[in-house]
Amino acid sequence: MNACDWSGALEAGAPSLAPGSSASQGCGGVGGMSAGGETRGDAGGEGTAAAAPFSFSSEPTLEDIRRLHAEFAAERDWDQFHQPRNLLLALVGEVGELAELFQWKPDEEPGPQAWPPRERAALQEELSDVLIYLVALAARCRVDLPRAVLSKMDTNRRRYPVHLSRGSARKYTDLPHGATSENQAVGPADLACESTGQAST
Repeated sequence: MNACDWSGALEAGAPSLAPGSSASQGCGGVGGMSAGGETRGDAGGEGTAAAAPFSFSSEPTLEDIRRLHAEFAAERDWDQFHQPRNLLLALVGEVGELAELFQWKPDEEPGPQAWPPRERAALQEELSDVLIYLVALAARCRVDLPRAVLSKMDTNRRRYPVHLSRGSARKYTDLPHGATSENQAVGPADLACESTGQAST
């Protein structure tokens, strides 16, 4: 899968997203690009990743990614191929490609931060593809993803009180008490998709 150079894309281009296929039009490198243009935690940075807590770069933002993809698609008249269903299935396909990187790894093998450079590069590309399609889908459905994430995290805090969930893998509905309703709304985000005009609940 091909990766695009985000340092150049931020100045003059946009991520590459094919209208009908994710197999050859991916855009890698989003997760490792720092504000200054150099990469952090890339194919050659396994040692530093294990030595210190990891943090993302401040750029590009989700809005940057949304805008770059929107510009790229508009220039090629690809919006017609980017209905929510198309984007969702492309996203699922990219998650599948990401899963393939982990599929046959033995449990005792060191984590991804210790993978060889070629596998690290593939991981970076697949994670980037997943993020790009997720942002594109959220934009198409008019979901303000950063606000929606904050709202969902607030819901999760209520569903999983620390004193009930610490060290436990149980779902909130299986906790002793204090869990919220399964049908509780996650927040005020507008979930109406352009193609249907319907809101999710």
